Amino acid sequence: MTQGLPETLPLAQNIPARLDHLVLNTHYDIDVAHAQLQALGFTLTPRGYHTLGSVNHLVMFPGGYLELIGQPRDSDKVRQEILDSPLGLDGLVYAVADVPACHDAWQALGLAVQPVQHFSRPVLLDGVATDARFSTVRLIPGQFAAGRVYACHHFTPELVWRPEWMGHANGVQGLTSMLVTDADPEATRAAYARLGEWEDGFALEFADAAGLQARFGALAAYAPQRPAAFAALRFAGGDLARISAGAQALGLPLHQEPQRLVVALPAFQALFEFQA
Repeated sequence: MTQGLPETLPLAQNIPARLDHLVLNTHYDIDVAHAQLQALGFTLTPRGYHTLGSVNHLVMFPGGYLELIGQPRDSDKVRQEILDSPLGLDGLVYAVADVPACHDAWQALGLAVQPVQHFSRPVLLDGVATDARFSTVRLIPGQFAAGRVYACHHFTPELVWRPEWMGHANGVQGLTSMLVTDADPEATRAAYARLGEWEDGFALEFADAAGLQARFGALAAYAPQRPAAFAALRFAGGDLARISAGAQALGLPLHQEPQRLVVALPAFQALFEFQA
């Protein structure tokens, strides 16, 4: 359940919501996550190095993307928030045009907001390094118990949404939803709705433990067992046979139906659902 939100907070009025990206926190094991997603047939961007100390790989789509984020073991700069946050799906990031305005709008909704951050990472294209630049604003942790919630603006989207990174051997076309688990899914649904109404084809779904079990059966055991969590991603399209073969080669638990495949990533307490 969301924590620390008074019952009297105002509701968002006609605020459009667009997905920037979702985050899979790998802690120190970004190499493992990279290998697993590559085996499932995803194209991943070359490793990026943030000025804050973290590293990442992206799984890009025409709309919102999936970020694998981690902390290098041998770095003298530690991004502690990565290590302090739960392993697995741990970030819901809204796309906004004006981060300071989003900061003020979230404050007006009664939310506790961190200061705006500006950072960058170099992107190597044709042998030339150019900085991809971002601004973000984060909600103070604890208000949404399932994971980190923040907003992002890309000043250099042409360095992130590259054609060579948006095609995937497994045929997956994009992200369609993320499942949020909570003991009170309807209250949690209402809390997230205050941040805006999705308008880009992406959706948040909500379930309690029984709903998670009903949807995923035995694979539900590989989802986070915390009281509230980002538990599963649903992808649009894909060659289910190709993805299944990759999962089996890695020994990943899976469940397959004619038009649906679920793959568990036990090392990251995450479920990936593919809908053909």
